[in-house]
Amino acid sequence: MIPLRWDLFCRVIDNYGDAGVVWRLARQLRADFGVTPRLFIDDLSTLARMVPGCDPVLDYQEVAGVLIRRWGHPFVVDAISPVVLEAFGCEAPQSYVDAMVNSTDPVAWINLEYLSAEDWVTGCHRLPSPHASYPLVRHFFFPGFFPGTGGLIRETGLLERRQIFQGSVQAQAQFWRSLNLPPPIAGEWAVSLFGYDTVQLHDLLNAWISGSRPVRCLLPENTPLAARAAVHLQAPSGARKAMKGALTCYWVPFSSQERYDETLWACDFNFVRGEDSFVRAQWAARPLAWHIYPQSGQAHLIKMEAFLTAYCQGLPEGVEDILRRFFMAWNGDGSAQHAWHALESRLDGLQTHAQHWAEKLAGQVDLAHQLASFVDRLL
Repeated sequence: MIPLRWDLFCRVIDNYGDAGVVWRLARQLRADFGVTPRLFIDDLSTLARMVPGCDPVLDYQEVAGVLIRRWGHPFVVDAISPVVLEAFGCEAPQSYVDAMVNSTDPVAWINLEYLSAEDWVTGCHRLPSPHASYPLVRHFFFPGFFPGTGGLIRETGLLERRQIFQGSVQAQAQFWRSLNLPPPIAGEWAVSLFGYDTVQLHDLLNAWISGSRPVRCLLPENTPLAARAAVHLQAPSGARKAMKGALTCYWVPFSSQERYDETLWACDFNFVRGEDSFVRAQWAARPLAWHIYPQSGQAHLIKMEAFLTAYCQGLPEGVEDILRRFFMAWNGDGSAQHAWHALESRLDGLQTHAQHWAEKLAGQVDLAHQLASFVDRLL
């Protein structure tokens, strides 16, 4: 039986990716295990954009059964929990670590690492790391795509909800109505576009403008990419729609996590970034392009290549090459316009492949259940 009190610490580095993953984990711990998580986070404004009911002004609040605390300075420790999870390499405040040292009860101290498909991950997953100065041991827990890793965030019932949505004309029509949009017309491709500001946006928009197939593009409003698209399409200030050539762009409200899942399910191709939207796009069983978080020394490209090596298994060699070239172009190496034109004729085959990939991933135990099982063994 796992403890019912967990403390989760998150410093927001990658904006919506960090906060998004930790929030989904906290919600699943609550829903599936009855845990009362405390989430200590240093950027409530980011969390509030995706979590209805979260007030970025409040230092203390409860939303959906999760206790949200602003991670400020100084950090005052009122209590410690039996499970302490540091997300993505962040470190709990020194005052909290001191309280763990002085506690007479055992504590499971876990650092949840970033997601990677690199080979070395399985060798480091769940490794203990004794503290250099204190009688404490931290364990490293790695999400992943393969056996021997911690799996991926996948709350109970997610895939069933997706299948019902994608199999229901009425559910999809209701989704488009909620955005005040008609459903896509026959032959029109719907794409969602979310990325960092360094992508080759103009190249991609030009590919869609000059293409032979109608494209509707959903862009979350009040983001740098949305602003760049408005300039490129010469949209009037405050416009919610712009048309040019075969492309129609819609600026849509930044959504809750639940609504964002529906967006991914409803679209034919999803452009995603970071970690949270990247994982959710894979569960959507739709073709995707990942804009990976840029790192110094091009280290992020090694992670991207590792993912592509795993993801492309089973693709015909020519299709794999085309997909790899598009990923590289979208991440800054090559022409995204030319790469998209090469890719678009392969999208039907990539749709089938995306479904098979999601089914393969679903064979793993999900991240929250693996974490809970690991904690149970530690304590």
